Amino acid sequence: MIEVNPGAVMRRHVDAFNARDLDALMTGFTEDAVWITGSSIARGIGELTELFAGAMTGLLPTLVVHDLLADGDRAACQMIETLTVAGEERTFFIAGFYRLRGERIAWAKIYREGSAEIS
Repeated sequence: MIEVNPGAVMRRHVDAFNARDLDALMTGFTEDAVWITGSSIARGIGELTELFAGAMTGLLPTLVVHDLLADGDRAACQMIETLTVAGEERTFFIAGFYRLRGERIAWAKIYREGSAEIS
């Protein structure tokens, strides 16, 4: 059995996300990963790459982790996300729940305070 360090997996994920390093971010996902935010679902590396590439160039998001709980192959993070919508910087509290396979994210569900949809 492979020992998983969920805290390290999540730190690598957030670091790659904040650096807008799409290649590093994608290596942190399984090929069949599922990412759920609000009503949108991205499945597989192709859809995840499209989702994160669009967000990185359009919204310019950054994350700050406030709380990270990890156990076995599961992790939960409370974060603050700052992004740009229609030229205006906005800040949201978000919570993410993750399932890992090995040292990669296999499934994630993200909740944004108020609504997961950005209007």
